[in-house]
Amino acid sequence: MTTTDRVLIIDFGSQVTQLIARRVRESGVYCEIHPFNRVTGKSLADFAPRAIILSGGPASVLDIDTPRAPDEVFELGVPVLGICYGQQTMVEQLGGRVQTSDHREFGRAMVRVTEDCAIFEGIWRVGAEEQVWMSHGDRVDELPEGFRVVGVSEGAPFAAIANDDRKFYAVQFHPEVVHTPHGAELLRNFTHNVAGCTGSWTMAAFREQEIAKVRAQVGDGKVICGLSGGVDSSVVAVLLHEAIGDQLTCVFVDTGMMRLNEADEVVSLFRDHYNIPLVHRDATDLFLGKLDGVSDPEKKRKIIGGTFIDVFEEEANNLGGADFLAQGTLYPDVIESVSFHGGPSVTIKSHHNVGGLPERMNMDLVEPLRELFKDEVRALGRELGLPESFVGRHPFPGPGLAIRIPGEITREKLDVLRKADAIYLEEIRNAGLYDDIWQAFAVLLPVQTVGVMGDARTYDNVCALRAVTSTDGMTADFYPYDMAFLGRTANRIINEVRGINRVVYDVTSKPPGTIEWEEGGACRATARQPKPNGPDIRATGRSKGLPCCCHASMRQRQSDMSSKSFATPCRMPIFSSTTMRPLTIQPPLPPRQAPLCGMNRHAGKGMSCAACLPISMLIFI
Repeated sequence: MTTTDRVLIIDFGSQVTQLIARRVRESGVYCEIHPFNRVTGKSLADFAPRAIILSGGPASVLDIDTPRAPDEVFELGVPVLGICYGQQTMVEQLGGRVQTSDHREFGRAMVRVTEDCAIFEGIWRVGAEEQVWMSHGDRVDELPEGFRVVGVSEGAPFAAIANDDRKFYAVQFHPEVVHTPHGAELLRNFTHNVAGCTGSWTMAAFREQEIAKVRAQVGDGKVICGLSGGVDSSVVAVLLHEAIGDQLTCVFVDTGMMRLNEADEVVSLFRDHYNIPLVHRDATDLFLGKLDGVSDPEKKRKIIGGTFIDVFEEEANNLGGADFLAQGTLYPDVIESVSFHGGPSVTIKSHHNVGGLPERMNMDLVEPLRELFKDEVRALGRELGLPESFVGRHPFPGPGLAIRIPGEITREKLDVLRKADAIYLEEIRNAGLYDDIWQAFAVLLPVQTVGVMGDARTYDNVCALRAVTSTDGMTADFYPYDMAFLGRTANRIINEVRGINRVVYDVTSKPPGTIEWEEGGACRATARQPKPNGPDIRATGRSKGLPCCCHASMRQRQSDMSSKSFATPCRMPIFSSTTMRPLTIQPPLPPRQAPLCGMNRHAGKGMSCAACLPISMLIFI
């Protein structure tokens, strides 16, 4: 990315680091996230940031061998903002002191503004009490030379600090989360007022820059793009076609697991409207044949992913091969793939991005979206003129409807679910609710119940409706429909879809549930760890397979797991996974008794540590 305004975010492992980047980019400033252990003096000089932000993280600066910012960060002469752990390591590295706090703060807290400060300007005034979101067990106890206190809280006497001469600022709270109401404005003050960024990064500029980059990379080579009809692949296809024209060929593999009329809509838009060379392969019979009799969700997902790759490779070979494979890799995938949590990640969306094909077919990758978040991809789609019906689509899993039919997949079940799902989405649109909902869909349950229709007794399937609100899919709440909407929708489904005689609505949040009813959203890696003197633990989802034992030091967590012992007692507060309120059990607990975060699964207590509430569950096998 070529831009004069570049902010570097150094990641210490916080689950909400990506939110910092989203807030910075929302203000028109380009930024990147780099893991702390990959930032060097040379990389800083090459990146040439206008400002640096130090993220939060799960470690404690009091532990041995925990993450630190490179010393060059504080010698570069650019503004630096430390957040939570970022504040603590800044203070420690510059000569201050951090200690374990007797008054820990997790969740909402109030900060009293004690002095004016550049990042408070026009937002917080002296003497005001402002709501923030805290998550800390340690706190700053003594400031480095040149710093002053500008905000205090009940558990953090140095909740906000400033060194105006060096333009170093730090806060114990998290301004990037929505629970800090003015947090985005505080970040904007830092990037714009303190660092002098102009906020000139736009999708129009990105479009022109990326088209030039694609042309330079591809030259006169041929490019194949796997088109799914989703937002990411659709934007990639249109952007590449604008850049290289008929050097691009899209391959659309119809697995038979798509929504009602979706395949026809994809072909019509890209072949007929955009005149993009498109190969449409209807492989429904092949996929259903391979799925015959399979009910295990993991096996279903693997069969669909493997078959998709085989079919895609066959069609690509029929075209005579290509020099490049286009993928819809997004910035969160890039961040996760270079995470310091454990080397190259295998979490890239393999069934969307036909994982493994570049090596098998000797192709280079073209990834024009790898610097964008999902909302930015939608903005780029609008910039490119894609219809809102494609740009604004709810997320749809790679395995398609297969993971919305628990149990065995049949053609008949798919037809029933398509009809129910289409009615549900039509009612949502008619009510003007579609854009208010992150994701909505119907699930056909492997449960039959007795009903009465007319004078006849029925014994048909149950359909579950799901709708959630979210900002990034990592946490979600169910959408609060009014009963009139649910009644009207259920009535239509039961009356118009043969095979369904009962409709229920899912009111589970994430956590403790997931958005989808079966795993398969993005082929997330699963890491099995050795048994720590107890049951096997499998970490799934965006937790990246980390053995989350609630220890303060991530490195200590990993060594404890591998040595099959709990050498470090848990220091995190314990929450009920059903009420999300703190339980009376308070750590530290004795070694080997520190409860694992199991979301209703460890010791039958229904506990979850505060550090793990935003991430997916750990499942005892």
